[in-house]
Amino acid sequence: MWGYLLGLAGVVLALVAAGLAVRRASSSRPMADGGFLTGRGTSYGKAFGVARWLTTLDHKDIGLLYIVFGVVAGLWGGIDAMMIRTELVTPPADVWDVETYNELFTTHGITMLFLFVTPVFTGIANYFVPLLVGADDMAFPRINAIAFWLLPPSLLFIRAGLVTEVLAKVLQAGGLVVEALFALEPPAIGWTMYTPMSIEVGNPQVDVFLLGLHLSGVATTMGAINLVVTVFTERAEDVEWADLDIFSWAIVTMSGLILFAFPILGSTLVMLLLDRNFGTTFFLSPGGGPLLYQHLFWFFGHPEVYIIVLPAFGLISLILPKFVGRRLFGFTFVVYSTLAIGVLSFGVWAHHMFTTGIDPRIRASFMAVSVAIAVPSAVKVFNWLATLWYGRIRLTAPVIFLLGGISIFIVGGVTGVFLASIPVDLLVHGTYYVVGHFHLILMGIIPFTMFAASYYWFPLLTGRMYNRRLARVQAVVTIVGGFVAFLPMMVLGMEGLPRRYAQYPPGFTFLNQVSTLGAYLIGAGVVVWLYNVAQSLRVGPRVEDADVWDLKETDQFSREWQWFERRLEERRGELEGDD
Repeated sequence: MWGYLLGLAGVVLALVAAGLAVRRASSSRPMADGGFLTGRGTSYGKAFGVARWLTTLDHKDIGLLYIVFGVVAGLWGGIDAMMIRTELVTPPADVWDVETYNELFTTHGITMLFLFVTPVFTGIANYFVPLLVGADDMAFPRINAIAFWLLPPSLLFIRAGLVTEVLAKVLQAGGLVVEALFALEPPAIGWTMYTPMSIEVGNPQVDVFLLGLHLSGVATTMGAINLVVTVFTERAEDVEWADLDIFSWAIVTMSGLILFAFPILGSTLVMLLLDRNFGTTFFLSPGGGPLLYQHLFWFFGHPEVYIIVLPAFGLISLILPKFVGRRLFGFTFVVYSTLAIGVLSFGVWAHHMFTTGIDPRIRASFMAVSVAIAVPSAVKVFNWLATLWYGRIRLTAPVIFLLGGISIFIVGGVTGVFLASIPVDLLVHGTYYVVGHFHLILMGIIPFTMFAASYYWFPLLTGRMYNRRLARVQAVVTIVGGFVAFLPMMVLGMEGLPRRYAQYPPGFTFLNQVSTLGAYLIGAGVVVWLYNVAQSLRVGPRVEDADVWDLKETDQFSREWQWFERRLEERRGELEGDD
């Protein structure tokens, strides 16, 4: 295993050396505003070419890198999901074998949670939080760049098993057999990596996988520190805490959760690696045992749910009022509910362990806290609905996505309240009910708000407008797909179908096929989004007026749009100067 690690480390060092060589060759230095390379062609203060993206310290560039990276990872994880649902069209394991199915749901979960959702939200925060708080850049631009560049190797480490397998087969087709490349197999230990299986499995890729996961945690923690310091110390003089926008409040809370939760995950992964390679017994008997691992994992794991949901809440609260013509109803209560979720999220981990035989008195207390955390979540929903009340709603693509996200979140949230109840949890634990609830919350609200944000800020990010009709069609198809994909899972779970199995009794065939149809609709929606973005980048109408959404009319022309207006004016000045 250490041979493979050294090999991968060599690849990383080679990439770093290549980057330094490119930077040295450019004979340029980053300026205080980040990313400006002298002596090269520029466009609005930015250099052209690969060197810009490899050496940039500009928060906007790094934000875009985060978003592109997250989208690529998300597409990869989404393909895993399509393969999982394709296998479940028929009861027997006749499309993929059982081992491949186990590998798919392992990498799907890890990829979507750590390499898709978190990077995309960090990218959005990187781009827009400095603009929203009036900062010139992130507090630590170089740490910001380092945090991002840790992510590509972490993705490579986590998915190395598939990469090396494909490479080995390509080489084998050319007559060259490299046995070492076949040794790394995709991990099939489940995304929760429960012990003792994750310790006992001999696949060396599991070690590489754990190292990649640890590396992504380091990157996420560095990014969180940067965001917190930026909001605390780099705000403009006229931005008091009371004036801070709701998205920045959500990002600060999310970053605070990361600072407490991710060190727990990192420590757990290190102990797991020690158990696998050095004979320690942190998670084996007579040491701490498998239950210790579960406690530590879920002490991180449940706050992680809110780490990736809070930015989505912030985006809804920020974008929805823009298209309703009213300010967010109960702004202060939404802020307090965000902070309350942040605190309570660390008190609910044990509801994942109601079936492990823990003391009933402890179970009751955790049930109370798990139900209580629904209150601040409900406060947000009521405030969104109150904002819509008497509002002048414009059914643009962002709004359709937000309305669909709120709807699906309500269903997922209510089913979560049932799941927090001990008697119900004892019945449906380990069934598709949990999968349905989990995906209604996460898959429904997170990608929907991401799509809404991508359309809302598309003119600002690209200087062009997207195809609005196609975007509305994509929104409707994706929302319908979300309900069709995940509601049948609730029924499957209530009927007792266990999750994580490639095979199932024939009586569950119809609902599984309906669920797969919904997944395909979601996939079709993603393809439409990719086409719309690519085509609009190429030939979309150029934006000449920064007030694309008529925000000045309702006095909601916020700081990022004011920045965009200044940028357009500078561009016109440059063009007139050229004339």
